[in-house]
Amino acid sequence: MTSIEQTASQSARGVAASELIAFVVMAALLVAAPFFVYPVIVMQALCFALFACAFNLLVGYVGLLSFGHAMFLGTAGYISAHAAKMWGAPPELAIAVATVWAAALGVLVGSLAIHRQGIYFAMITLALAQMIYFFCLQAPFTHGEDGIQSVPRGILIGLFDLSDDMTLYGFVLILFLAAFVLIHRTINSPFGELLKAIRENEPRAISLGYKTDRYKLAAFVLSAALSGLAGALKSIVEQNASLTDVHWAMSGEVVLMTLVGGLGTIFGPVVGAFVVVAMQSFLSQKGQWVTVIQGAVFVACVLAFRRGIIGELAHAIKRPL
Repeated sequence: MTSIEQTASQSARGVAASELIAFVVMAALLVAAPFFVYPVIVMQALCFALFACAFNLLVGYVGLLSFGHAMFLGTAGYISAHAAKMWGAPPELAIAVATVWAAALGVLVGSLAIHRQGIYFAMITLALAQMIYFFCLQAPFTHGEDGIQSVPRGILIGLFDLSDDMTLYGFVLILFLAAFVLIHRTINSPFGELLKAIRENEPRAISLGYKTDRYKLAAFVLSAALSGLAGALKSIVEQNASLTDVHWAMSGEVVLMTLVGGLGTIFGPVVGAFVVVAMQSFLSQKGQWVTVIQGAVFVACVLAFRRGIIGELAHAIKRPL
């Protein structure tokens, strides 16, 4: 082994060790969080963190900016809420059905949009998301502007009563950590390396014989499915599903979370989601000023932390997180 190979191997081991330490610290903080903060707020943050991580998989590692990702979050929330309330489905089945729906919708939307790049891809996803929004506004089962209220949390696999906040928190945390590990594994797999190659130079990847559209579609569907999982969990946690989660503003909000935390970093979207949810929760009494404050924070992050909070931290210690 040459000195260059040895250096690369040592660097890879160092990166893996730092990521493992960061993951353990994150998991420990999340386990302790509900003892210091109202559990429902932390669960909401975890749902948005999963949504942001799924979005970051697409934009941060494939280079595809979607302005319509709220369609997966919102419609999966409606499916999960409807299944739990109207069909009496147990929570695990309601969430599974909603996640599969989001993946199927991802196949449809991705097949239409994936052949375009840049602003054209973004505009196609936005247009399709607006179509989904107006469908949800008019569809009878969504109850229009009233949404689906009083969604039962149910009993998980017939054993765990999710009406207890701490029990539900444990379930949400396990799903979040499992999804986070899946995203991390995907990013660091040969499939993930090819996605990064497509992001950096797609014509070069095509010249090497790769069917790049297939890989982009696979990444899009995975991102859609994980976004749907986040939406399904959110409807169970909040016990409602509404038009807010399928509105275009939610697609903009996940962009904000990702950029604040750090685009293209594995832990950045988690931090960004918690920052945004914390602002919304603790500044809710300010009314419409919350939006102004969010905008100010976003501008400050763009000016002072161009790589995002985690991106700047990783750059400072020379370790990708």
